[in-house]
Amino acid sequence: MTNVLFRVVEITEETPEIRTLRLVRQDDEPLRVRYRAGAHVDVVGPTGVLRQYSLCGAPDDPRSILIAVKREPNSRGGSAAMHQVSVGDHLKISEPRNLLTVAEDADRHVLVAGGIGITPLLSMAYELYTWGSEFELHYFARSRETAAFVELLEERVEFADRIRPHFGVPRGEHPAVLRSIAEDLTPSAHVYTCGPDGFMRQVGDVLGPVVGADHVHVEHFEAAEVDTSGDRPLTVELDTGEEFEVPAGKSILAVLEDNGIEVFKSCEEGICGSCVSGVLEGTPDHRDNCLTAADREGQMALCVSRALTDRLVIELY
Repeated sequence: MTNVLFRVVEITEETPEIRTLRLVRQDDEPLRVRYRAGAHVDVVGPTGVLRQYSLCGAPDDPRSILIAVKREPNSRGGSAAMHQVSVGDHLKISEPRNLLTVAEDADRHVLVAGGIGITPLLSMAYELYTWGSEFELHYFARSRETAAFVELLEERVEFADRIRPHFGVPRGEHPAVLRSIAEDLTPSAHVYTCGPDGFMRQVGDVLGPVVGADHVHVEHFEAAEVDTSGDRPLTVELDTGEEFEVPAGKSILAVLEDNGIEVFKSCEEGICGSCVSGVLEGTPDHRDNCLTAADREGQMALCVSRALTDRLVIELY
């Protein structure tokens, strides 16, 4: 996937562990690709480590993008290096792509963020406000001090009256708060959530039965945990007729690459959606954290998913 050089023009230390970086194209030209709210990009940091970050600025900004980086205690070189970046430094940025988007047919939108999960939902709030849509943004964090964008949300956005902070609420009390949110929802509403996996499960468990599971949209930051001990070999056929044998200990993506087949890829953990391809025949064993239930009807992530049948016929996008 094509990367473009961007320059860091502004850094804000949101909390001791979270910083935001505003970036413009190195050539100072306007953005070539306009993005929808909920999009994310691949970022190649100073150590060469590639990570995905949600775009959290206003989508109608023609000149800059904004990302937020949380320093992880067990960082493998990605987030720690990004916390050493300074104004004037350059980063390679991919074209934006969406796994999470605003549903245009909803009568009401409820955004539910947990911690750093505020990043894609902030962008969606900007877009919904521009559209004149009915929405609320519920923001859960351990404390006000550990929450990003507090000053922005309280004082500098035009939709501050749509923000519902829930700072310091213990995890065990989240379901009660979510049930109070559910009281005002109908099956025509859509819910969008991002945050820790356990938090998002709570959101789905409480709000899903009210609006319908297909109206709950989730953005994952972590790969799914999968037991691979029972994996079997399988045969993959491309729609061009080429066939490849995939052994138990190797991914479909890796086998295709070994045979000179070019496939878009990025995270290789089933999160970013870069390698998602069409399924023409066979039954996938889905192991990703990027596709919705509807998407899985005819698509799969080649980097992590396998098959419940001995054979798959796929179409590369």
